[in-house]
Amino acid sequence: MIFGRDIGIDLGTASVLISTRGKGVILHEPTVVAMDKNTGRLLNVGMAAQRMLGRTPGNVAAIRPMRDGAICDYDMTERMLKEFVRKALSFSMLKPRMIISVPSCITEVEERAVIDAGVAAGARKVYLMEAPLAAAIGAGLDITKPEGHMVIDIGGGTTDIAVLSLSGVVESVSLKAGGDAFDDALVRYIKRKHNILIGKTTAEELKKGIGCVFPRPETVAVEVKGRCLLTGLPREVAVSSTDILEAFEDVTEGIIEAVHNVMEATPPELVADISQNGIILTGGNSLLWGFDKLIANRTNITTLNADDASLCVANGLGKAIGWVGDMTEGTINLARRKQMQV
Repeated sequence: MIFGRDIGIDLGTASVLISTRGKGVILHEPTVVAMDKNTGRLLNVGMAAQRMLGRTPGNVAAIRPMRDGAICDYDMTERMLKEFVRKALSFSMLKPRMIISVPSCITEVEERAVIDAGVAAGARKVYLMEAPLAAAIGAGLDITKPEGHMVIDIGGGTTDIAVLSLSGVVESVSLKAGGDAFDDALVRYIKRKHNILIGKTTAEELKKGIGCVFPRPETVAVEVKGRCLLTGLPREVAVSSTDILEAFEDVTEGIIEAVHNVMEATPPELVADISQNGIILTGGNSLLWGFDKLIANRTNITTLNADDASLCVANGLGKAIGWVGDMTEGTINLARRKQMQV
């Protein structure tokens, strides 16, 4: 029996998405919490808290409780999840069952922290699913057949690269290189080249506006304001798409190298399938200009961005809710990790 309240949670470093079977994504909020440091009281979560980042008085802290795809502040994550679940489902006597996405190479300690946070947020049962597996389902790939598909999920904190076949992960790797790594690289580059310091919010806006990982046909540039490291006063400089391409080079090279490593470890029959089926990009940061062109150029394999790339994991979790039936252990290997019942 399927309960309508069963939910999938894409617990990302940058944002949390909650989806249900049939309705798709019903909540999409930034992974940010604001709290009063003196009393420990939770002030805001999600979008309202994100607007406070870098702008809070001394007694208020706006923080991201997730880092590199893992929980770094358990208490804040638990309280944030509880608020999001309450907002998504409103009041009900029934506790929901949850499928939560996790990076491919999660440790047992990190796995237990996610399960405990889900239970504390009000779940009756918690299941974990690897992010690239959920992304493949959300992208509409038929991974039940004995043929290979490669999915690269580039999120806020991690990049998950996986080869899938027969509803399971054949080879995978999880890098701590996602949107945050691109933002940090851009902050360092502008600091080194122009002697000005910009915030991560500004770096993210710059990345979304003119960011690229492959040379654009035409160079574009924008004016960026920051604090001069020499005078301490505001200063404005021009930053071009060529500058950003150079700033992102180390991060993108790490991702390309990981793709090659996964390919080398994959059985040749599946590599032949991938060559025919192509590589699918998912995750919000896969939409950086030229990512598909870069990977296609370096692998000689057709590379495509999935439709609604940033929602693929959440949509996949929503579909998986219906597929796992009553969610008993070992139904199908879509949710291969152990359940926890409360």
